[in-house]
Amino acid sequence: MSPAIPILLALALGLIGWLAARARAWTIRKDERAAGRDLHSLPTYHAWYVALWIVIPALLFSIAWASISPGLVVTQVMADPAAARLPAFGFQRDGILAEARALASGSADAVFNQQARALVEPFRAAMRYYGVIGIAITLLLAFAGGAFAFLRVRPQFKARTSVERVVLGTLLAASLAAIFTTAGIVASLAFETVRFFQFVNPLDFLFGTHWGPDSMAGATQGVKTNYGALPLFWGTIFIGAIIAMIVSIPLGMMSAVFLTQYATPTVRRWMKPILEILAGVPTVVYGYFAALTIAPMIRDFGHAIGIASASSESALAAGLVMGIMIIPFVSSMADDSIAAVPQAMRDGSLAMGATKSETIRRVLLPAALPGIVAGIMLAVSRAIGETMIVVMAAGATARLTADPFASMTTVTYQIVAALTGEGSFDHPATLSAFALGMVLFMVTFLLNYIALRVVKRFREAYD
Repeated sequence: MSPAIPILLALALGLIGWLAARARAWTIRKDERAAGRDLHSLPTYHAWYVALWIVIPALLFSIAWASISPGLVVTQVMADPAAARLPAFGFQRDGILAEARALASGSADAVFNQQARALVEPFRAAMRYYGVIGIAITLLLAFAGGAFAFLRVRPQFKARTSVERVVLGTLLAASLAAIFTTAGIVASLAFETVRFFQFVNPLDFLFGTHWGPDSMAGATQGVKTNYGALPLFWGTIFIGAIIAMIVSIPLGMMSAVFLTQYATPTVRRWMKPILEILAGVPTVVYGYFAALTIAPMIRDFGHAIGIASASSESALAAGLVMGIMIIPFVSSMADDSIAAVPQAMRDGSLAMGATKSETIRRVLLPAALPGIVAGIMLAVSRAIGETMIVVMAAGATARLTADPFASMTTVTYQIVAALTGEGSFDHPATLSAFALGMVLFMVTFLLNYIALRVVKRFREAYD
């Protein structure tokens, strides 16, 4: 029996309760108006009150039962005599049980292990048994909640207040979801990072200059010499915060100034959506473009000007394409900020005899600085977290160099490399991904904090 059936049943009962409560509230309202009185709340609020009392308890139980019942089914199947011949090794036993469950639920047409065939019928019986129990309890909760709420549909019952409290609680839960998610991410990163620093000294990790983890080596072998992440930090900054910003900030700012101050309405109507299309292009497409077009061009250009070390995987190729990718982040935020500057400031500057370019440089851009800074910081955060372009165009070599024609790697690339494959999560080579992620998170957090402080300071200056 599908776990969705109790959920759909709860929603259907909620709809029935909504219609019944609304009809009853309308009847009471007519009687009250005939007597010169009226309901405290509209009939719709009474309907939603009853529907919520039906749906919420039944829905919560259905979701909980969907997570509990599979374990109960397995427990009942394991008590069947047919399960006595299952192997003791957990992996093999779980594989046989999974095959039997899949055939019993209809998600598979056959089994490969003959031992699983004998467990199909016990699985079906257990799934039917606990499915019936789930539906019965769902119906009981729905009817109990509906009866309780339906009996409260009275002229002076404050249904609107109760419904609005539920809505307020829902909105509060939705707003707290982001906070709890962030706290969970930080907690998981911090826990694994502490485990990593049990193998590697934090100073060796943060300031070491050689990065070469080996997942096949012993857990304590080379922990001081192979986990120096300084080249990764430099590669991330050099590609994402230097080269990419050199490309994106001038182009994004000039695009914003042109679209807001010089372009005709027709040109702006066409150019702005075309520019923002860049933000919707998948990063893997940018990676292909960097690897197949930009990187060979930069290599050939480097050879032409006498740089023999120019590589087909270079920091310059990745940084250029990354800069093009984040132009919309800078341009859109700067565009909106410049357009939001009061017209009186423009007119006042022009009335004082300033030219249009002087008005832009000395009035509009300073007044729009909070939004511009926020857009640039958002673009930097996006750039340092980029992975696909670096994987396909920058290379995997961790090195400390300022040569843009050399191959280079970043933190995000090494996180992908550490978490793919057959590495053990008890080995420092795998745990290093969490330490790198924690550093990346802290850098992004710091950039956002700086952006907020700058925005607050200049907003106060130009309010």
